[in-house]
Formats: sequence, C-alpha cells, structure tokens
Amino acid sequence: MALSEILLLTPVDGLGGEGDQVKVRAGFARNFLLPRKMAVPVSRSNSRQVEALKSARLAREAKELEHAAALVRQLEAVSIAIAVKTGEGGKMFGAVTAQDLLNRLAEEGIQLEKRRLALHHPIKTLGKHSTKIKLHPDVVHEFHFEVVSENPIETPVEGA
Repeated sequence: MALSEILLLTPVDGLGGEGDQVKVRAGFARNFLLPRKMAVPVSRSNSRQVEALKSARLAREAKELEHAAALVRQLEAVSIAIAVKTGEGGKMFGAVTAQDLLNRLAEEGIQLEKRRLALHHPIKTLGKHSTKIKLHPDVVHEFHFEVVSENPIETPVEGA
C-alpha cells in the first residue's frame, strides 16, 4: 500500500492537529484531505508554513482550554432536575436520554455538543445520576443531575 506524507492544515479527528506531518494512505490524501484543503504534500518549502501552523495550534489549544475551564465553572454552578411522567410505584414512562439532558442544559444557557456527553445508556430510574462531560482532552467533568417524578408517586394498592 502506498503511503503519502502530508502536512495537516486543520485538525483531523484521529489523525492529528494542524502543523503535524503524518503518513496516510495515498488514496485518503488524494481523494479526501487534499481536495478539502485540509492538508498539503510535505516539501522543503513548507517549513515556514509548519512553524506558522504550530504557533496557531498552540494559540487555539490555549483558547479551547480556557473555554473548557469556563464551561466547568458554569456546570458546577448549575443544579438540574429533569421531571418525567411516572406511573404506579414511581415506574417511569420512557427514559431520559442524552438529548433530554442537553436540552435541559441549553435552558440553563449551557450549549454542548452531543458527542461531549458520555451518557451511554438512557436513564430509566428516578433518583440522582451522574455522567462525564469531556470538554477538552485534558478536561473531563463529572456532572450530577437528578431525575424526579412530575406527578406524585402512587403506591399500588394490594387486594384491589
């Protein structure tokens, strides 16, 4: 398999950040990265461009880290309770999904992408729950929230 050495101009998930020199399959470089102006072939004339990209990357990463720290402070100040409909004995109708949690956070003024939230399974029980929110490769926040009943919990009557 033929490999091409390229210089990334923009961050590519799973491959690297701007300014990185990586080896990828020739077809991936030729058909995807180069036409979308995400990379350029490596040459001796790219050395100044490499330095400029690396300094831009450092500035971008510092800004992202600062933004992630600000989001952590916002998340720590927020207390969320998600109200759900329940039946007899507190049995939930449906489940609380990652999208429900994101919508509730948006109501509080915190905008997050769904991929940042690590809620792998829908929540089907009442009570306190927690999930991890990955805001930055170095910043992961443990977020706590509560699922409560929208209506009073009725206990089933025996013998009826």
